[in-house]
Amino acid sequence: MLTKKQLDLLEFINKRMLRDGVPPSFDEMKEALDLRSKSGIHRLITALEERGFIRRLAHRARAIEIVKLPDSMNAAPAGFTPRVIEGGSSGQPANAQPIEAVHATELPLVGRIAAGVPIEAVADNPPGIAVPGQMLRGSARHYALEVKGDSMIDAGINDGDVVVIRETSQADNGDIVVAQVDGYEATLKRFQRKGDMIVLEPANPAYEPRVLPNGQVKVQGRLVGLIRTY
Repeated sequence: MLTKKQLDLLEFINKRMLRDGVPPSFDEMKEALDLRSKSGIHRLITALEERGFIRRLAHRARAIEIVKLPDSMNAAPAGFTPRVIEGGSSGQPANAQPIEAVHATELPLVGRIAAGVPIEAVADNPPGIAVPGQMLRGSARHYALEVKGDSMIDAGINDGDVVVIRETSQADNGDIVVAQVDGYEATLKRFQRKGDMIVLEPANPAYEPRVLPNGQVKVQGRLVGLIRTY
């Protein structure tokens, strides 16, 4: 049995996926259900997932897939529909592109980065980790960090993931960055500049944003990729 709010949210997500092909954002869900905060949406999403109606997917923003709908909705769940592609005698589609070898580059795994409370993100004699070359942009230096904590889970970044960082001191609003706080702490958060202040925003309603003077925050890199081991 679902509560009315859970049913309303499931119906709203399904309608938006049918219309747009992607789930709504947490802000859109909050407005549609007339809730005061996104933490209420987070609890409803968790309840729907525990009951088997939805599944959260990794490596994607708005990462929600509808698994089933209650009989009372009298509808089919929105989602991806498999399509059989007819091929020739070789078993390959006529317009198939040749498979290219994946180029891998070894990056230094320089330490652990906090997705929770800040921790130090520097290691001596760092080991290397192989990453697909497509993740690396331009000639800038890149490095890898292991994520510790759960403050970025709604951005698809989980505890134990390895993030690929492009070294830069510049960031645009909305970028996920490695931010150094007070010259020694390092944390992975979404970057927002508001006047002379910097807001480091988590992607988990259980955590509060940190609002700091511009001089206390130094951007050390920007997220360009993520690696997960199962």
